Amino acid sequence: MSRGGRLKRGAITSLSVLCMGLGQFVTGEYVKGTLFAAVHVLLLVFVVPLLRHSWWGLITLGTEAGRDHSTFLLVQGLLGLIVTVLLGLLYIGNIKDAHTQAKRFLEGKRADSFLQSLKRFWISGEAYLWLSPGTLLVLFVAVLPVFFGMSLAFTSYDLYHSPPANLVRWVGLQNFSDLFGIKSWRGTMFSVLKWNIVWAVVSTITAFAFGFGIALLLNQKNLRFRTFFRTAFILPWAMPSFISALVWTGLLNTSFGVVNQVLGSFGLQPIPWLSNVMWARVALIIVNIWMGFPFQMVLCLGVLQSIPQDLYEAARVDGATDAQTFWHLTLPSVLYSVAPLLVLQLGGNFNNFGLIYLLTGGGPTVFGNRGAGGTDLLISWMYKLTFNLHKFNYAAAVGLMIFIPVALISIHNLRQTRSFKEG
Repeated sequence: MSRGGRLKRGAITSLSVLCMGLGQFVTGEYVKGTLFAAVHVLLLVFVVPLLRHSWWGLITLGTEAGRDHSTFLLVQGLLGLIVTVLLGLLYIGNIKDAHTQAKRFLEGKRADSFLQSLKRFWISGEAYLWLSPGTLLVLFVAVLPVFFGMSLAFTSYDLYHSPPANLVRWVGLQNFSDLFGIKSWRGTMFSVLKWNIVWAVVSTITAFAFGFGIALLLNQKNLRFRTFFRTAFILPWAMPSFISALVWTGLLNTSFGVVNQVLGSFGLQPIPWLSNVMWARVALIIVNIWMGFPFQMVLCLGVLQSIPQDLYEAARVDGATDAQTFWHLTLPSVLYSVAPLLVLQLGGNFNNFGLIYLLTGGGPTVFGNRGAGGTDLLISWMYKLTFNLHKFNYAAAVGLMIFIPVALISIHNLRQTRSFKEG
């Protein structure tokens, strides 16, 4: 296309920049141009005033206590932000369409009728149309609450700045500065974070190791009653996890629990499973193994049975011992298959709120910690910050710090899948 043609094409496109539909109207698409222009007018008359109020609320969070409810204004502002993005995409689509039609017009091609435009749009965008209801639902039901929680991390929202009696203000990174700058909060933060990392790693490794060991035993061809053992070992997985956690709470009771009664019959002293920090953490690891090993067992058993027997026969012919076969053949084959799931489970254990809450409640109490017990993870400490201390801003800041590593782990795990690479 010549320079003059490009200038004319840019001029036609700029008309749709000024007002939606003008470019299409010039190229002869009168119905489409009229519809775009009508949408533009309706947006200016009815939608933009509402969006202006939502933007004002998002920026200021209110100016008069008792009249302006800061959290409502924040939600309305985030809704307005999402709607603004969607309308911006519509506006960009209008410009791109005008640019495309301007090229056809300058090449002397006849403009498509409205029905032809609809047919072409249906052919090229049918998948997007079917996906749009679910996408909108995800935006307003899943994404909006996430954005709301993240936004609170940058506000002063706590017990003493709670609407409608008081206004909430934007404070930037002050909450993060307090968590890492004030000594008592910093000590609690790092104490909980260290245990959170240890818990995520140890609980994932121990459950896998135990499940893998059981799978190796059940994979022995000379083992009798294998069906019975497989069924028996899978029962902990079949039982609802919250019921298992509550049952274990009773079993590990220091005074009346069955576990200490059995230990007492051997002359051993009762162990303070749930009242001592170290033993409470040990109890959590044991219960997590009980609840997590059946899944790992089934997973590893499937992988073990899929390893070709020819490889083992070749190893024996080469003179490899059983130990060498295990370390150089069996274990690498299993880890290659289950590694993505282990990474995913690591992220899940990092946020394992249910087991912590049901078994220990985050306790026992650690004096000097700001609301966190000896077994609290970041997620359970965030719960206590919200409902016990009413530090909603600090809880949101902790939640954002949880979200970042878990999101990175999930994205990394997704990028390693074959479906992502093929896409």
